[in-house]
Amino acid sequence: MKRFLIASGLCAGLLTWATPALSQTFSSEDTSFKLETVADGLNHPWSLAFLPDGSQLVTEREGQLRLIKNNQLQPDPIPGVPELVVSGQGGLLDVILHPNFADNRTLFLSYAHKISREGMTTRVARATFDGQKLQNVDVIFEALPRSSTSRHFAGRMEFDSNGNLYVAVGDRGEMDRAQNTSDDAGGVHRLTINGDPAPGNPFTGEGSANATFFTYGNRNIQGMTRHPETGDIWTHEHGPRGGDEVNILRSGANYGWPKVTYGIDYSGLSITDKTTMPGITDPLHYWVPSIAPSGMAFYTGDLFPAWQGDLFVGALKMRKLVRLRFEESNLVEEEDLLMDLNERIRDVRMGPDGALWLLTDSSNGKVYRVVPND
Repeated sequence: MKRFLIASGLCAGLLTWATPALSQTFSSEDTSFKLETVADGLNHPWSLAFLPDGSQLVTEREGQLRLIKNNQLQPDPIPGVPELVVSGQGGLLDVILHPNFADNRTLFLSYAHKISREGMTTRVARATFDGQKLQNVDVIFEALPRSSTSRHFAGRMEFDSNGNLYVAVGDRGEMDRAQNTSDDAGGVHRLTINGDPAPGNPFTGEGSANATFFTYGNRNIQGMTRHPETGDIWTHEHGPRGGDEVNILRSGANYGWPKVTYGIDYSGLSITDKTTMPGITDPLHYWVPSIAPSGMAFYTGDLFPAWQGDLFVGALKMRKLVRLRFEESNLVEEEDLLMDLNERIRDVRMGPDGALWLLTDSSNGKVYRVVPND
């Protein structure tokens, strides 16, 4: 796959003061922008959701659900989070609001869960949030079988325009599981809000295949978002040493892991000599070496007209924000931003205020707003 244009963002270290928080000013090819620090002191924040009253929910991988209100991180965690395990890459992961949250107060959490002797897995629970605590917590999905590994839980979620919930489950570090549709690992599951297989799922009634599967052959998806115009669900996933991918989810598609990859094993040995083959859906874009992508959002606000429709991806390993421009699913521009920030970016969200919002992955994790420098 060719990159048509690769532009490096220039970052300056100028510090300015802004209300309500310290801001840092940066430049890109198309615009000048700054980061406003909304909150800090979070313990490995993983996901962000915007409440109708203008406040935000933030998950911490270490097991806490936090509330930011009036640009202030509330001191006490929200009670009622389901039982979970914090181990390796697992913990409390994604939070997403029901499309009719303003009326039904329903949200969904993904997280790692452990049962002694059986091992760990990715779970999804539905709950109601009354503004102070979670209630009516109900587990609606559990990836089976469990395993002892503490890697590749995935956990990203998104709703489509029909109200179906997409849930990513990683291969759990056991790569061959991603090609087995009777094993819940290594794919994306499409569910109703009750956890049942969504109507029209591609493997319904097909032998031993799990009817919740929508795609398979996915290694470890940690970015998922809905395209603002087509309604397609876009994802990105971690490769091994290289081979991170951007994909559009297609019903029944096999994305190839580990039969094909642009990456190599962490040992330095080859996993396969194939990067494509018949029956495999090729990525729209891939990275070699790996950037370790996490979080993604299309920019749809009015604050940055030059970025309208661009896809933004966070990077953990390479500690940057990547701006991608696609035309008819073809990459035409790529720009690296925030290289000098030196932060592991875990999540990227399009805010209702027209700003991009970022989470940084550390024991003193931050919530940033990306806003124009004017």
